Amino acid sequence: MTAGIPWAAARAAARELAGPLPAEQTTPDAAIGRVLAAPIAAAVAVPAFDTAAMDGYATAGPGPWTVAGRVLAGSHGAPVPLATGTAVEIATGAVIPPGAGAVLPYEYATRHGDLLDGGPCPSSHIRRAGEDLRPGELLVPAGRIVTATTAAAAVQAGVESLATHRPPVVALLVTGDEVVTAGRPGPGQVRDSFTGLVGAVTARGGGRRLPSRHLRDRPDELERALSNAAADVLVVSGASSAGAADHLHGVLGKLEAEWRVRKVACRPGHPQGLARLPGGRWVVSLPGNPYAGLVAALTLLEPLLETLAGRPPRPPVTAPVTGEAKLHPAGVRIVPVDGQRILPGARAGSLHLAAAADALAVLPATWASGDPAELLALP
Repeated sequence: MTAGIPWAAARAAARELAGPLPAEQTTPDAAIGRVLAAPIAAAVAVPAFDTAAMDGYATAGPGPWTVAGRVLAGSHGAPVPLATGTAVEIATGAVIPPGAGAVLPYEYATRHGDLLDGGPCPSSHIRRAGEDLRPGELLVPAGRIVTATTAAAAVQAGVESLATHRPPVVALLVTGDEVVTAGRPGPGQVRDSFTGLVGAVTARGGGRRLPSRHLRDRPDELERALSNAAADVLVVSGASSAGAADHLHGVLGKLEAEWRVRKVACRPGHPQGLARLPGGRWVVSLPGNPYAGLVAALTLLEPLLETLAGRPPRPPVTAPVTGEAKLHPAGVRIVPVDGQRILPGARAGSLHLAAAADALAVLPATWASGDPAELLALP
């Protein structure tokens, strides 16, 4: 068995071989979670008009003042100008009448009928038009992930459409005659444990997963599924090794796919791979053993999706790791850790230790207990 390419090189290839998907216009709310392909600039001034920052009285000149009316937020019509020595009761967010120089909050005011007195007040409590943003000013630069706060700020600034990279669409093909998708497995059967994992990694990477499909161990079924799936990334669990039922490599050869990563020098997850079909769609091969498949999803699938979604690279997280592990002399051993302590006994086919872990640690062949190691966040 060949060692495969170094783990770090495989992960870098998954990020660097692709590029962001084209931009499309969406409403600000629909853009949440996507990556900006162009900066957001204010379309209107913020605030759009001189507005009261407190509930109280808009006053003109020095007091005392005669209260001449009331202005509420959303009032229709142009506000009546205030003459010196007059005031109007005003609500937060209401338009400041011309001639008003300050808002006197209720807590600073004394009113007897229409006669108002009060002060001194430490602030004018007026937000002037454009004091936060003027039309055309930068709100958020390109390359940022649109949050709910970003979308709300864009709406406040009068922006109705954002240019964001299209999220990559992911199709998961779960292979294996032994796999069942619901109910308790019978003799010789196993449950599909990939749908939830791939869905979580897809969402975290900025993609959108289609409903998964279960395929029997038949090359013709796999070929049709790979040819017809309407997705940017096709994830195949199983069928990736050299057994009698492992048809992926032969099918991809028939489809004239170009391998970019073919086997990785890591344990578990060695049979994983990354290929590109004619026309530009990507295929990520996950080993059929669940823990090995999880390792492969974090090694190849997540960085590929992040790049397609336009997300910037995340800086690696490292920490000292302690414990014992059977190192891989020709590559890396990837183990579950609780805090910074190795949970011993992880096997390629079992997820129970990964479920109890905080992260996966990537241990090079030269690692010794207490040395730093890269940590992969679990989905």
